[in-house]
Amino acid sequence: MYHEHYGLVRSPFEMTPDPAFLYLGDAHREGLATLVYGVRARKGFTLLTGEVGTGKTTLLHALLAQLDRDTLSAFIFNPRLQPLDFFRMMFDEFGIEEECHSKADYLLALNHFLIERLEQDLSTLLIVDEAQNLSPEMLEEVRLLSNLETPTSKLIQIMLVGQPELWEMLSRPELRQLRQRIVLRHRLRPFTEQETHDYVEERLRLAGYTGKGLFKKAAHKELYRVSEGIPRLINIVCDGALLLGFGRDLDILGADAIREVADDLELGGAEEPAPAGHESTQADTRKKAGFFGWLRQRQTGGV
Repeated sequence: MYHEHYGLVRSPFEMTPDPAFLYLGDAHREGLATLVYGVRARKGFTLLTGEVGTGKTTLLHALLAQLDRDTLSAFIFNPRLQPLDFFRMMFDEFGIEEECHSKADYLLALNHFLIERLEQDLSTLLIVDEAQNLSPEMLEEVRLLSNLETPTSKLIQIMLVGQPELWEMLSRPELRQLRQRIVLRHRLRPFTEQETHDYVEERLRLAGYTGKGLFKKAAHKELYRVSEGIPRLINIVCDGALLLGFGRDLDILGADAIREVADDLELGGAEEPAPAGHESTQADTRKKAGFFGWLRQRQTGGV
């Protein structure tokens, strides 16, 4: 919608984890190195945690892009499953076509499959995303998968990915056996202010922007304040700000544009009350209605 206005060839702030837009802050670079090492060294259990929107899924896609063809991966993204459903989904991901009717059947078939792969020096990786939603019963099932091993090597690498409460779950006494098996652990933190600035500028560059400073320095500062360095929120606010600028024919965006979009999304605190005697303006109307509401009115001739 706003591509031509800013000279872009594609949208710079899409929500999908596009590897073409990969930007790694220090914590993300560290996390990726940890994940890659865990798989290649066949360490067994690895844990990745981070707040909502910090880029865990993006990091997983970056990991999968770095692994060679000798590594087969299964990605379980819906952990709210009963054990047999979990095994069915895992077998489907791994491409195991053997028909099984009980958990014992699944374990025997999986063990045979993994041993065959190990004999060919091939790695097998199971990634469980949103693992904080696993029941204690399912966490125990996942732990038991780590028993599939030879005297010298783990047959399957298991990666648990989830929000910080996942580690709190694993701190329960009844899950201590699983916790003790976690060899590598990394917690993603949000971007720093400088990383937030660099992330935005890099995504604009990759989207084809060739101008100078689309976001003013004050806009970058405000963006960091309202997003707290969380990549998902950065994308949402920047996309909204570009739409706002397009709607108002602006070539450069300041802190007020970021603040208005953030207020509309209820980020970064409430608006300050207008001083006594202040006369309402069209800008005030836009703020009260929210930018997106104002834009809809404008498009239909209401403003």
